[in-house]
Amino acid sequence: MKLFKTNRAAAPAAKTAEPHAEPQETGAETTAQRAGPDGARPALERPGGLGAMILGAAERYDAAALQFARDGRDVEVSYRELGRISMEIAQGLIALGIEVGDRVAVLGLTSAHWTMADCGALCAGSVVTPVYHTNSPEECAYVLGHSGARLLFCDADQVTKIAQIRADTALEHVVVLDGDAANAGGAGDAGDAGDVITLDELRGRGAHVPAERVRERVAQIAPGDLATLVYTSGTTGPPKGCMLTHENFLATVDMYARRLHMKHTHSMYQFLPLAHVLARVAQMVTLSVGARVIYWSGDTSKIADELMTRAPTHFPSVPRVYEKIHGVVTGRVADSGRVQRELFDWALRHGRVARRALREQRQPDLLTDLQYRLADRLVLSKIRERFGPEFQVALVGAAPVAKELLEFFDACGVLVLEGYGLTETCAAATLNSPSRLRFGTVGTALPGTEVALAPDGEVLLAGPHVFKGYYNNPAVTEETLEADGWLHTGDLGEIDEDGFLRITGRKKDLIITSSGKNVTPVNIESDLRDSRYITEAVVYGDNRNYLVALLTLDPDESVKLAERLGIATDPATIATDPAVHAELQEEVDRVNRKFARIEQIKRFAVLEHEFTQAGGELTPTLKVKRAIVYDKYAEVFERLYAGA
Repeated sequence: MKLFKTNRAAAPAAKTAEPHAEPQETGAETTAQRAGPDGARPALERPGGLGAMILGAAERYDAAALQFARDGRDVEVSYRELGRISMEIAQGLIALGIEVGDRVAVLGLTSAHWTMADCGALCAGSVVTPVYHTNSPEECAYVLGHSGARLLFCDADQVTKIAQIRADTALEHVVVLDGDAANAGGAGDAGDAGDVITLDELRGRGAHVPAERVRERVAQIAPGDLATLVYTSGTTGPPKGCMLTHENFLATVDMYARRLHMKHTHSMYQFLPLAHVLARVAQMVTLSVGARVIYWSGDTSKIADELMTRAPTHFPSVPRVYEKIHGVVTGRVADSGRVQRELFDWALRHGRVARRALREQRQPDLLTDLQYRLADRLVLSKIRERFGPEFQVALVGAAPVAKELLEFFDACGVLVLEGYGLTETCAAATLNSPSRLRFGTVGTALPGTEVALAPDGEVLLAGPHVFKGYYNNPAVTEETLEADGWLHTGDLGEIDEDGFLRITGRKKDLIITSSGKNVTPVNIESDLRDSRYITEAVVYGDNRNYLVALLTLDPDESVKLAERLGIATDPATIATDPAVHAELQEEVDRVNRKFARIEQIKRFAVLEHEFTQAGGELTPTLKVKRAIVYDKYAEVFERLYAGA
């Protein structure tokens, strides 16, 4: 087995190691560091828990911590205000009888109030249990019941959902995050939802609880204590509760702050669901260094506009957002005249050359420099403007992303860093960096992380960010987490001579053809999604002599295609029309040229609709449930082979 980063005293005896040196990561402000007037950064000890980190940040920083829109205007919450609000929420929880270690759940859209509830619960010594706002009542009941949550923070429109499943949980209290509890959805059934109060009422109930009680709780938290239960999105079977400690989070915060060189002058645009550990870590990294969290409005269609108007420096997202932007840009270019298309291609070529030279610290010649400046003024800057005037770094993870997509944005001056991690590793493992970057890989190990390959190519991880195990599930924990701390990820990968990791697929997703060849479908699917028309692609072919694919189409782009082809624009016609299939065949052929013959798609079918969580095909984090798709659309796959 190949090990490319070893930080512990020795690698496990059963694992042969080939260590790779990682350049020293410097320049980041962490919870224990902040530049003084003279620029010096005193080395302070890492706080014992997240509550201490939050209250410490409130004491050190004077700037705005949270920024969000309300009634058409921006509202800012300073670090000192966030500290006060966190204290008052913690006091309110203590007044309600919430003890250290009790589960406190949060159900709602990503918002500043979500963050306030999170910070307050952590200061009370609670174990925060996020719940996806898109979960069905039954899914909510499972997480709340399995975790044993005693109190739930939720959006007003979620109260009806909770009233339906109240009897199946241990909930004693429901706190509406933002709004009037009396007018919350399901107010008529408020008794079924438990004690429903507002966040302000909760803060008021803690008025008689001395602040010292909160400080005592914060002080007694040890790094190894449980901080949160994060339930996996359940691509296979019921969600599992990952037990993440305060040390897991603090170590991860330090890893990302160092790799990204995060500073108090930065800002993070937050729209990913805070129920997902990546968004939660991004939030904590931002708060740890005294930077600003900028929250979306809650409207997905406005994300692009908000990036331009709210001007964050950092933007974490999932591949689909970048795929959508790329599809819109390339679609407009494709629909333009020949001169515009040639100008666009010329600009991209010179953008790639210039960006590569800059990363390699090479000085371009005068002609190359002039060509790049012209390309940037005429074309590239227009694309870069979509990310706002202060933009520095975009991050992408959670699913494979096409190398060509990253190179496209890089040529435009938009640096998108791909990383890799799991809920079980607190979203941390590897990440590319501005100074050490290799497209097509998920980067090198974050500081403090060990990455190894098992004999079958499975990626193994170890480090202070690896979880304690699955809550109330020792059997699965034993299968996943070795006694010496190595985590079996279930992902397959390769490590190059410089320590860059490339994920090649999932062990459980391997397709074994009738000829016995192993095919990993995820990279094929990722390249298909790079099309302006295709939103999802699911490759099929286990025990078959060739591969087929099921495609879903972008609603906007497919209608434009239908209009160009002169056919009806209803979904049923678009999904079956031969002219549409001919256009899609060109996209499939483009992808096929990148893969070996056995990995090429011979036939495909198109659905009339996209995959959805409600339909059972997607997890709350928008991952495709492959087994569900295979089963639900079995007849469609069979027809693709029957038509051979």
